[in-house]
Amino acid sequence: MKAQSRYVTVLDREIHYMEWGAPDAPPLIMWHGLARTGRDFDDLADALCDRWRVLAPDTIGRGLSQWSPAPESEYCNDFYARLATGFLDALGLHKVDWVGTSMGGAIAIRAGAGPLQGRIGKLVLNDMGPKISDASIERIRSYAGHPPRFDRVSELEAYLRTIYKPYGWISDAQWRRMAETSTRRLPDGGVTTHYDPKMVMQFTEHAEDYAQWPQFLALDCDILCLRGETSDLLLEADAAEMVARHPRCTLVTVAGCGHAPALNVAEQFGLVANFLGAGA
Repeated sequence: MKAQSRYVTVLDREIHYMEWGAPDAPPLIMWHGLARTGRDFDDLADALCDRWRVLAPDTIGRGLSQWSPAPESEYCNDFYARLATGFLDALGLHKVDWVGTSMGGAIAIRAGAGPLQGRIGKLVLNDMGPKISDASIERIRSYAGHPPRFDRVSELEAYLRTIYKPYGWISDAQWRRMAETSTRRLPDGGVTTHYDPKMVMQFTEHAEDYAQWPQFLALDCDILCLRGETSDLLLEADAAEMVARHPRCTLVTVAGCGHAPALNVAEQFGLVANFLGAGA
Protein backbone atom coordinates (compact mmCIF):
# COMPACT_ATOMS: atom_id res chain seq x y z
CA MET A 1 0.00 0.00 0.00
CA LYS A 2 1.37 3.40 -0.97
CA ALA A 3 2.83 5.45 1.87
CA GLN A 4 1.30 8.79 2.78
CA SER A 5 3.30 11.78 4.05
CA ARG A 6 1.47 13.61 6.84
CA TYR A 7 1.93 16.31 9.49
CA VAL A 8 0.44 16.82 12.95
CA THR A 9 1.03 19.46 15.63
CA VAL A 10 2.00 18.02 19.01
CA LEU A 11 3.01 20.11 22.04
CA ASP A 12 3.04 23.10 19.67
CA ARG A 13 5.65 21.39 17.49
CA GLU A 14 4.98 20.25 13.92
CA ILE A 15 5.76 16.57 13.52
CA HIS A 16 6.11 14.87 10.16
CA TYR A 17 5.28 11.19 9.81
CA MET A 18 4.84 8.55 7.14
CA GLU A 19 1.81 6.27 7.19
CA TRP A 20 1.14 2.91 5.53
CA GLY A 21 -1.79 0.51 5.71
CA ALA A 22 -5.52 0.60 6.32
CA PRO A 23 -6.80 3.19 8.82
CA ASP A 24 -8.65 0.51 10.79
CA ALA A 25 -5.71 -1.93 10.99
CA PRO A 26 -3.89 -2.44 14.31
CA PRO A 27 -1.54 0.53 14.80
CA LEU A 28 2.22 -0.01 14.79
CA ILE A 29 4.66 2.78 15.67
CA MET A 30 8.13 2.68 14.13
CA TRP A 31 10.52 5.15 15.76
CA HIS A 32 13.98 5.81 14.35
CA GLY A 33 17.44 6.31 15.83
CA LEU A 34 19.26 9.41 17.04
CA ALA A 35 20.51 10.94 13.79
CA ARG A 36 18.04 9.26 11.46
CA THR A 37 14.48 9.77 10.16
CA GLY A 38 11.31 7.73 9.93
CA ARG A 39 12.15 6.91 6.31
CA ASP A 40 14.57 4.27 7.61
CA PHE A 41 11.52 2.03 8.01
CA ASP A 42 10.29 2.19 4.42
CA ASP A 43 11.10 -1.45 3.68
CA LEU A 44 9.85 -2.88 6.98
CA ALA A 45 6.67 -0.83 6.74
CA ASP A 46 6.05 -2.04 3.18
CA ALA A 47 6.45 -5.62 4.40
CA LEU A 48 4.04 -5.26 7.32
CA CYS A 49 1.39 -2.81 6.11
CA ASP A 50 -0.94 -5.55 4.90
CA ARG A 51 -1.62 -6.35 8.58
CA TRP A 52 -0.77 -3.17 10.45
CA ARG A 53 -1.34 0.55 10.14
CA VAL A 54 2.27 1.69 10.30
CA LEU A 55 3.18 5.17 11.54
CA ALA A 56 6.80 6.32 11.37
CA PRO A 57 7.38 9.83 12.75
CA ASP A 58 10.43 12.05 12.41
CA THR A 59 11.50 13.04 15.91
CA ILE A 60 11.57 16.76 16.58
CA GLY A 61 14.83 18.11 15.10
CA ARG A 62 15.05 15.38 12.46
CA GLY A 63 13.86 14.98 8.91
CA LEU A 64 10.86 17.14 8.08
CA SER A 65 9.76 17.73 11.68
CA GLN A 66 10.23 21.11 13.30
CA TRP A 67 13.51 21.89 15.03
CA SER A 68 13.20 22.65 18.72
CA PRO A 69 13.31 26.31 19.82
CA ALA A 70 14.44 25.05 23.24
CA PRO A 71 16.97 22.32 22.38
CA GLU A 72 18.62 22.11 25.78
CA SER A 73 15.33 21.06 27.42
CA GLU A 74 13.49 19.33 24.56
CA TYR A 75 16.16 17.07 23.08
CA CYS A 76 15.85 14.42 25.78
CA ASN A 77 13.91 11.25 26.49
CA ASP A 78 11.42 12.87 28.85
CA PHE A 79 10.30 15.33 26.20
CA TYR A 80 10.38 12.68 23.47
CA ALA A 81 8.13 10.50 25.66
CA ARG A 82 5.69 13.38 26.05
CA LEU A 83 5.90 13.98 22.31
CA ALA A 84 5.14 10.32 21.61
CA THR A 85 2.17 10.40 23.98
CA GLY A 86 0.83 13.53 22.30
CA PHE A 87 1.37 11.94 18.90
CA LEU A 88 -0.75 8.91 19.82
CA ASP A 89 -3.40 11.10 21.41
CA ALA A 90 -3.58 13.40 18.38
CA LEU A 91 -4.21 10.38 16.13
CA GLY A 92 -6.72 8.82 18.50
CA LEU A 93 -4.59 5.74 19.20
CA HIS A 94 -5.14 4.19 22.61
CA LYS A 95 -2.91 1.11 22.33
CA VAL A 96 -0.12 0.40 19.85
CA ASP A 97 2.71 -1.97 19.12
CA TRP A 98 6.13 -0.35 18.74
CA VAL A 99 9.36 -0.98 16.86
CA GLY A 100 12.13 1.30 18.08
CA THR A 101 15.63 1.44 16.64
CA SER A 102 18.26 2.76 19.05
CA MET A 103 16.89 6.09 20.35
CA GLY A 104 13.42 5.05 19.18
CA GLY A 105 13.65 2.12 21.56
CA ALA A 106 14.89 4.32 24.39
CA ILE A 107 11.88 6.59 23.89
CA ALA A 108 9.59 3.56 24.13
CA ILE A 109 11.23 2.49 27.39
CA ARG A 110 10.80 5.97 28.89
CA ALA A 111 7.24 6.40 27.62
CA GLY A 112 6.16 2.82 28.34
CA ALA A 113 7.13 3.17 31.99
CA GLY A 114 5.57 6.63 32.18
CA PRO A 115 2.87 8.40 30.17
CA LEU A 116 2.26 5.42 27.85
CA GLN A 117 2.20 2.75 30.56
CA GLY A 118 -0.33 0.12 29.55
CA ARG A 119 -0.61 1.52 26.01
CA ILE A 120 2.26 -0.38 24.34
CA GLY A 121 1.14 -3.91 23.54
CA LYS A 122 4.34 -5.41 22.11
CA LEU A 123 7.72 -3.75 21.90
CA VAL A 124 10.66 -4.45 19.59
CA LEU A 125 13.88 -2.90 20.86
CA ASN A 126 16.27 -2.82 17.91
CA ASP A 127 19.73 -2.78 19.46
CA MET A 128 18.68 -0.77 22.48
CA GLY A 129 18.38 -1.54 26.16
CA PRO A 130 18.32 0.14 29.56
CA LYS A 131 22.08 0.63 29.44
CA ILE A 132 24.36 1.59 26.56
CA SER A 133 28.14 1.50 26.50
CA ASP A 134 30.29 4.52 27.27
CA ALA A 135 32.31 3.89 24.11
CA SER A 136 29.21 4.13 21.94
CA ILE A 137 28.22 7.41 23.54
CA GLU A 138 31.61 8.88 22.69
CA ARG A 139 31.35 7.55 19.13
CA ILE A 140 27.93 9.11 18.66
CA ARG A 141 29.05 12.44 20.11
CA SER A 142 32.02 12.47 17.77
CA TYR A 143 29.87 12.66 14.63
CA ALA A 144 26.32 13.64 15.61
CA GLY A 145 27.14 17.10 16.91
CA HIS A 146 29.36 17.97 13.95
CA PRO A 147 27.46 17.11 10.76
CA PRO A 148 29.68 17.16 7.69
CA ARG A 149 29.30 19.41 4.68
CA PHE A 150 29.60 18.11 1.13
CA ASP A 151 29.23 19.65 -2.30
CA ARG A 152 27.31 16.68 -3.69
CA VAL A 153 24.66 14.25 -2.51
CA SER A 154 26.80 11.41 -3.87
CA GLU A 155 29.54 12.46 -1.44
CA LEU A 156 27.06 12.38 1.43
CA GLU A 157 26.00 8.91 0.34
CA ALA A 158 29.61 7.73 0.47
CA TYR A 159 29.86 9.15 4.01
CA LEU A 160 26.67 7.38 5.10
CA ARG A 161 27.95 4.11 3.68
CA THR A 162 30.97 4.48 5.95
CA ILE A 163 29.37 5.47 9.26
CA TYR A 164 26.39 3.14 8.89
CA LYS A 165 28.32 0.12 7.66
CA PRO A 166 27.42 -1.69 10.94
CA TYR A 167 23.77 -1.71 9.81
CA GLY A 168 24.59 -4.81 7.80
CA TRP A 169 23.79 -5.57 4.16
CA ILE A 170 22.09 -2.66 2.36
CA SER A 171 21.43 -2.60 -1.37
CA ASP A 172 22.67 0.22 -3.61
CA ALA A 173 19.09 1.41 -4.05
CA GLN A 174 18.58 1.49 -0.28
CA TRP A 175 21.79 3.44 0.22
CA ARG A 176 20.67 5.94 -2.39
CA ARG A 177 17.28 6.34 -0.72
CA MET A 178 18.96 6.80 2.64
CA ALA A 179 21.12 9.56 1.18
CA GLU A 180 18.20 11.32 -0.47
CA THR A 181 16.06 11.18 2.68
CA SER A 182 19.00 12.22 4.89
CA THR A 183 20.02 15.34 2.95
CA ARG A 184 19.31 19.01 3.53
CA ARG A 185 20.69 21.82 1.41
CA LEU A 186 22.78 24.50 3.10
CA PRO A 187 22.61 28.24 2.34
CA ASP A 188 25.95 28.03 0.52
CA GLY A 189 24.63 25.32 -1.80
CA GLY A 190 26.33 22.42 -0.09
CA VAL A 191 24.55 19.51 1.57
CA THR A 192 24.59 18.02 5.04
CA THR A 193 22.67 15.54 7.15
CA HIS A 194 18.97 16.12 7.79
CA TYR A 195 18.96 16.89 11.51
CA ASP A 196 19.55 19.69 13.98
CA PRO A 197 23.15 19.45 15.26
CA LYS A 198 21.89 20.58 18.66
CA MET A 199 20.11 17.26 19.14
CA VAL A 200 23.45 16.06 20.55
CA MET A 201 22.49 18.10 23.64
CA GLN A 202 20.75 14.95 24.79
CA PHE A 203 24.24 13.74 25.70
CA THR A 204 25.76 17.03 26.87
CA GLU A 205 22.79 18.29 28.91
CA HIS A 206 21.19 14.97 29.96
CA ALA A 207 24.17 12.75 30.65
CA GLU A 208 22.18 9.93 32.29
CA ASP A 209 19.33 9.90 29.79
CA TYR A 210 20.06 6.37 28.61
CA ALA A 211 20.39 4.85 32.09
CA GLN A 212 16.92 3.31 32.25
CA TRP A 213 16.95 0.09 34.28
CA PRO A 214 14.05 1.17 36.56
CA GLN A 215 11.95 2.14 33.54
CA PHE A 216 12.81 -1.05 31.65
CA LEU A 217 11.85 -3.26 34.58
CA ALA A 218 8.55 -1.37 34.89
CA LEU A 219 7.50 -2.15 31.31
CA ASP A 220 4.28 -4.19 31.27
CA CYS A 221 4.52 -5.58 27.73
CA ASP A 222 6.15 -8.38 25.78
CA ILE A 223 9.59 -7.31 24.54
CA LEU A 224 11.77 -8.57 21.70
CA CYS A 225 15.34 -7.31 21.85
CA LEU A 226 17.19 -7.56 18.55
CA ARG A 227 20.91 -7.19 19.19
CA GLY A 228 23.39 -6.71 16.39
CA GLU A 229 26.00 -9.45 16.66
CA THR A 230 28.89 -6.97 16.89
CA SER A 231 27.03 -4.05 18.48
CA ASP A 232 29.24 -1.61 20.38
CA LEU A 233 26.18 0.06 21.93
CA LEU A 234 24.20 -2.80 23.48
CA LEU A 235 26.87 -5.07 24.92
CA GLU A 236 26.30 -8.82 25.05
CA ALA A 237 26.36 -8.95 28.84
CA ASP A 238 23.83 -6.12 29.15
CA ALA A 239 21.49 -7.81 26.66
CA ALA A 240 21.71 -11.04 28.63
CA GLU A 241 20.91 -9.16 31.83
CA MET A 242 17.76 -7.75 30.18
CA VAL A 243 16.44 -11.28 29.64
CA ALA A 244 17.48 -12.40 33.12
CA ARG A 245 15.76 -9.51 34.87
CA HIS A 246 12.62 -8.97 32.76
CA PRO A 247 10.41 -12.08 32.51
CA ARG A 248 8.72 -10.92 29.30
CA CYS A 249 11.90 -10.07 27.36
CA THR A 250 13.28 -12.29 24.59
CA LEU A 251 16.67 -11.78 22.95
CA VAL A 252 17.60 -12.55 19.34
CA THR A 253 21.08 -11.89 17.99
CA VAL A 254 21.13 -10.63 14.40
CA ALA A 255 24.17 -11.98 12.56
CA GLY A 256 26.24 -9.77 10.28
CA CYS A 257 25.21 -6.52 11.96
CA GLY A 258 26.52 -4.14 14.57
CA HIS A 259 24.58 -1.10 15.73
CA ALA A 260 21.89 -1.31 14.53
CA PRO A 261 20.30 -3.92 12.23
CA ALA A 262 18.74 -2.05 9.30
CA LEU A 263 15.52 -4.12 9.38
CA ASN A 264 15.61 -4.13 5.59
CA VAL A 265 15.77 -7.80 4.57
CA ALA A 266 13.28 -10.67 4.61
CA GLU A 267 14.82 -12.51 7.56
CA GLN A 268 14.58 -9.41 9.75
CA PHE A 269 11.03 -8.68 8.52
CA GLY A 270 10.14 -12.18 9.68
CA LEU A 271 11.61 -11.72 13.15
CA VAL A 272 9.52 -8.61 13.70
CA ALA A 273 6.33 -9.93 12.09
CA ASN A 274 6.42 -13.26 13.94
CA PHE A 275 6.88 -11.53 17.29
CA LEU A 276 4.15 -8.96 16.68
CA GLY A 277 1.77 -11.55 15.27
CA ALA A 278 2.26 -14.16 17.99
CA GLY A 279 -0.94 -14.45 19.96
CA ALA A 280 -2.61 -11.73 17.90
